[in-house]
Amino acid sequence: MREQELIVYKDFEKDEGSLLYDMSWLMKHYQDDRENREDMAGLLYDCIHRLLEMAGNHGFYGNLWHCYLSNLLVNNENSYSKACEIRGAVEGTINKAVLHDIVILKELFDYDFSDMVRTLGVKDFDLITDYVSSDSESKVYNSRIRERICHLAVKFTQDHTPEEMKDTLTEFYKDYGVGKFGLHKAFRVAHDEDGVKIVPIQNIAHVYLDDLVGYEIPKQKLIENTEAFVEGRKANNCLLFGDAGTGKSSSIKGIANEYYEKGLRIIEVYKHQFQDLNDVITQIKNRNYKFIIYMDDLSFEDFEIEYKYLKAVIEGGLEKKPKNVLIYATSNRRHLVREKFSDKEERRDDLHAGDTVQEKLSLVSRFGVTIFFAAPDKKEFQNIVRVLAERYGVKLPEEELLLEANKWELAHGGLSGRTAQQFIDYLLGRKESTCQ
Repeated sequence: MREQELIVYKDFEKDEGSLLYDMSWLMKHYQDDRENREDMAGLLYDCIHRLLEMAGNHGFYGNLWHCYLSNLLVNNENSYSKACEIRGAVEGTINKAVLHDIVILKELFDYDFSDMVRTLGVKDFDLITDYVSSDSESKVYNSRIRERICHLAVKFTQDHTPEEMKDTLTEFYKDYGVGKFGLHKAFRVAHDEDGVKIVPIQNIAHVYLDDLVGYEIPKQKLIENTEAFVEGRKANNCLLFGDAGTGKSSSIKGIANEYYEKGLRIIEVYKHQFQDLNDVITQIKNRNYKFIIYMDDLSFEDFEIEYKYLKAVIEGGLEKKPKNVLIYATSNRRHLVREKFSDKEERRDDLHAGDTVQEKLSLVSRFGVTIFFAAPDKKEFQNIVRVLAERYGVKLPEEELLLEANKWELAHGGLSGRTAQQFIDYLLGRKESTCQ
């Protein structure tokens, strides 16, 4: 095989690429009498082992060799795949270079292992050619991503020419993107000895905006700003503030799920990571996705200075914030930096007290859209309970349901959407069945 001749699809992750090179070596040398047959059989068995391990970790099924190669292609971030993500086919000489690689990769994809297996005396090779996966969850991908990669592997088998295979791959990049940003909706930031890394969150809650009962006006404001952003129009940084348990964080999860297909990605950043924001933005600014940097439960004590990093990133540094990046934050406070009555006493000795006040308020002013989520009143709370009870199949007479809900909220945090959901979860978890 000619894997060493690859031009564009060349830099694979070390652990993932090693299997490709081992299998390619076997394809070239399994008939060589100068090589030890037992050692080669052992290497093939080792490759089978690694493919089975991959199936368990990734949830793949069917032809595992095809799934492995497909997984390499959808994760390889190169000049071509990144140009095609979300946008589709591009023009230029790069297409010839990619087609050169696809010719080689198709040879690997279509390779007939029967003679190798017979020559080396390896048994049960069909374990990896028609693999049936267990019901256990993937440790790497959720079921949605796994299905897409397995479906791509099958689609490649239907491509008769390298040109068709290239078109299939390019269409995948257009529909789903490439690499971690293409396959995942949400991310967190990690900092290790190698620097700042953006790490996928594998299982984001399947919350949609329609799942949130009430709050139609706040949700509409959030939708309008987010849709403007994903469609390439002018949009603002957004602050969602208000009472606890009113759906602010759930709304962010909702837009992550609603607009993933349109190229929206969410990166969660914690307060102690604000000094890494410039590194994060550097990694995402030239990608074709739209990124929301999300900060949950954002607030600062008067002695904390991390908000100054945030101010510089949002607006004020010499480098302009990229058009594909917005900041969304949630907070229980309207004014994010805490102020105390004692501050007024201190300002009497401050020659420029007005400047001090503006310093603390200037962070909020850099969020162009502020959306208020208020706690529901009694009537709204009861309506939320009714809707959730119907949604989850809770079977209680309405009078009893509302009476129990009132008792629950008095003992468990007051009137809020979160309290209503917790009450329904309590009913669903009781030993005596209250649901269908």
